[in-house]
Amino acid sequence: MKLIDLHVHSTASDGSFTPAEVTALAREAGLTAIALTDHDTVSGVGEALAAAGDFPLEVVPGVELSCLYKEKEIHILGLYIDHTDKAFLDFLDQAEIKRNSRNQLMLAAFQKDGFPITMEDLVMENPDTVVTRAHFARALVKKGCVSSVDQAFKKYLDPDRPYYRKREIITPAEAIQAIRNAGGFPVLAHPCLYRLGWMQTEELVRNLKELGLGGMECWHSSNYAEESSKLCRMADRYSLLPTGGSDFHGAAKPDIRIGSGRGNLQVPAEYLDALKLAMFLGQ
Repeated sequence: MKLIDLHVHSTASDGSFTPAEVTALAREAGLTAIALTDHDTVSGVGEALAAAGDFPLEVVPGVELSCLYKEKEIHILGLYIDHTDKAFLDFLDQAEIKRNSRNQLMLAAFQKDGFPITMEDLVMENPDTVVTRAHFARALVKKGCVSSVDQAFKKYLDPDRPYYRKREIITPAEAIQAIRNAGGFPVLAHPCLYRLGWMQTEELVRNLKELGLGGMECWHSSNYAEESSKLCRMADRYSLLPTGGSDFHGAAKPDIRIGSGRGNLQVPAEYLDALKLAMFLGQ
């Protein structure tokens, strides 16, 4: 069975491998397609496409946009984005401004309490990276403030922890419309991670479908098999296409491997074929 991974990250946001290295890892894993879906940026897409070259691996230009839904942060994947579209790039620039403002507030709070981290520690010699909470977590580990990235989130960075700061964030409607305008296909990322419960998850899916959502990430490294099955049935009820991805980040999530997640993830290439057909038919 041919396998794909439609949710991977690189150093363009909070992954630890460059886009070219991610592409090489995908080839080594025997995948036939990956989607590079860095947070709020498409800056790594060109490198990934060039690295794929003539190899039998398709690189899907993608993005992962953070949105606010009823005071809960959710993520929308955009697949087959025109990564050169000026209007979309301008949209991402505005999202980056909002993200950077939040990062400065978080950094100031840490420094006020004596944590020895700087902006240089966060960007880690990659000034073009989109800084996320994962960068704070890795800096805290490197400085010896915590023993692991997971501990950094649980102790300091999760939404109910002392150094978390909300940021001005786009709405799901804005995200879905921006993706559609750039020729992309919008997909709800990892629905179970929002811990909404099944009734509220279905309400979320129903609302996003009305806004133009096209698919739902039914298979993800964090899912149990039963959860993925329920999500597939929900996607079918709302005429949404199922997709799947590992959410590979490299060192930031060392137990997740590209293509196979924590060992048992298998996303069939037929999912991508169905998505392409839907886009061709204008769905």
